[in-house]
Amino acid sequence: MSSAGLTSTGGESLPVITSVTARTLVVPLRQPLRTASGVVQSAPLLLIDVETDAGVTGRAYLFTYTPKVLGASAHLVTSLSELLVGQAIAPQRLSLHLQNQFRLLGTAGLLDMVLATIDTALWDALARFTGQPLIHLLGGQVGTNGGRLLCYASYGMDSLQETLRNVGEALEQGFRAIKIKIGHPTLAQDLQIVRGAQRALNGRAALLVDYNQSLSVPEAVIRCRALDDEGLTWIEEPTRFDDHQGHAHIAASIHTPLQLGENLWGARQIANSLEASASDCMMPDLARVGGVTGWLQASGVCAARQVPVSNHFYQEVSIHLLQATPTAHMLEYFPMADPILQQPLHQEDGYAVSPDRPGHGMEWDEHAVERYRVNLN
Repeated sequence: MSSAGLTSTGGESLPVITSVTARTLVVPLRQPLRTASGVVQSAPLLLIDVETDAGVTGRAYLFTYTPKVLGASAHLVTSLSELLVGQAIAPQRLSLHLQNQFRLLGTAGLLDMVLATIDTALWDALARFTGQPLIHLLGGQVGTNGGRLLCYASYGMDSLQETLRNVGEALEQGFRAIKIKIGHPTLAQDLQIVRGAQRALNGRAALLVDYNQSLSVPEAVIRCRALDDEGLTWIEEPTRFDDHQGHAHIAASIHTPLQLGENLWGARQIANSLEASASDCMMPDLARVGGVTGWLQASGVCAARQVPVSNHFYQEVSIHLLQATPTAHMLEYFPMADPILQQPLHQEDGYAVSPDRPGHGMEWDEHAVERYRVNLN
């Protein structure tokens, strides 16, 4: 074994990385994801595989929103692999090592997302090597509530007719919470959609809404105040994610909880948002928060303030992380990667069920991967 290997507390050498590879895919979505900022028709995914000399492979995927950066993401993985091959799988140490390589340049943006995805794959490899689910490695317990976590069905910004169809579908599937996107041209349209959805739900499930940063602060105050009496669980990102003062003003003007976090980079930005009283809840995005390592840091920040934590996308890994998070709230259920997985995350009666398999439980369906693979060279 390479001298780069570290020794675990049990005296057993950790696996050494032998290769880090990336593949680029464009996977169809079950239905287009409409937001106030545009429409996502398909899911551009970067698959990362970290192979080791112990015969275990760690896996993770990155959702890049647009295929235009898939090629650049893959090239970053190739370049970063030179810093990883020969290193023992010690995710937190390697995360710090990689971050230090770019201290002068900075990493926020695509580089951070690639680093986070590599970090997630490293944690998966380590959990697989120990033969336990990721949640166990993180100190959580699959047996808690039967390994089940309350989840919500996540939809886009649709017409009233489409919204009612989505609500009906979610109720049939047993969901107890549903999120819809709003930010229509007028407040009257937003209210029509929200009230129509609430009538259809008839108290059978909670309703959450997401503005996707589409409003100015004054407009957000007007609209969010108008939504205050609609029984919403939260209002998400009414204005620019980095406008802490603006969100703090909105939060102080309404009673409905504000939900932020998916666009905040790392535990430090999450801490800054909470320090400014910009958000009542927090939903880290695995790729922006810094992978599993970054999530652990951010969830500690939230736990210290008793802030409820949910996730943004990446449900297959997030279910493990949330069950190791002291202030876990709900799991966002949006199955973008299902078409390329051998065993997608299972949901029943409104709860996602943790897979009792080594690592995070994802295995690529290689036939599907080849079907959706795109060559960007």
